[in-house]
Amino acid sequence: MLKKEFIFGFHAVEAILQQSPERVLQLYRQEGREDKRLESIISLAERQHIPLQIVSRATLDKWTAAERHQGILVEIKSFPVKEEKDLFQFIDGLEKAPFLLLLDEIQDPHNLGACLRSANAAGVDAVVITQDRSVGLTPTVRKIAVGAAETTPVFTVINLANTLRKLKSQGIWIYGLDGAAKKPLYDMDLKGPIGLVLGAEDKGLRRLSKELCDGLLAIPMQGSVESLNVSVAAGICLFEVLRQRRVN
Repeated sequence: MLKKEFIFGFHAVEAILQQSPERVLQLYRQEGREDKRLESIISLAERQHIPLQIVSRATLDKWTAAERHQGILVEIKSFPVKEEKDLFQFIDGLEKAPFLLLLDEIQDPHNLGACLRSANAAGVDAVVITQDRSVGLTPTVRKIAVGAAETTPVFTVINLANTLRKLKSQGIWIYGLDGAAKKPLYDMDLKGPIGLVLGAEDKGLRRLSKELCDGLLAIPMQGSVESLNVSVAAGICLFEVLRQRRVN
């Protein structure tokens, strides 16, 4: 039986219609809702001959677990999971030094979606997530990512430690974010082939992930708070990598 998935929200729906319209089975719009952005997306779907069905807000609320769907939802064919072997094939095809974000057991869909959004904005080549104890690419993640989940490659690995070892063997430097690290983020040379590793919301990097890093770095904190949300921390680190890479 064909497995189906839902994607909702203006940005995520527009991205799938632009990037992979062949995966879209059906478009649903909220009955009685009218706005220019919604009409623009519906026109895009019509040009691609995607069937449209009008449903109640209650129906959309039910399908999206009452997340803010913005009155638009598409039903799609399930995305194939990109695995570790696909990651290394992808890296082999890059014509520049790889820039990777690796997320160690991120469980909050809003955090993962925000990390994907920042990764896309910072020019990350690929994001790696763990298969176990990770939220995965749920409809909520895709919605929060505002299209980044459809444009930035995401790979799911079973054993992050093994993946880190293989990346290092290919000359990619692995740096982990750790609040207890003595080296500030801004003192690190982050211009070469790099994989940036961030841990889960509650416990940070796991012990083995931390041990496999070539270096640990910390974001200098000036106020009274002891830590940052993982998606905020990811954004700070990713854009520091981007800043360094842009310096002549």
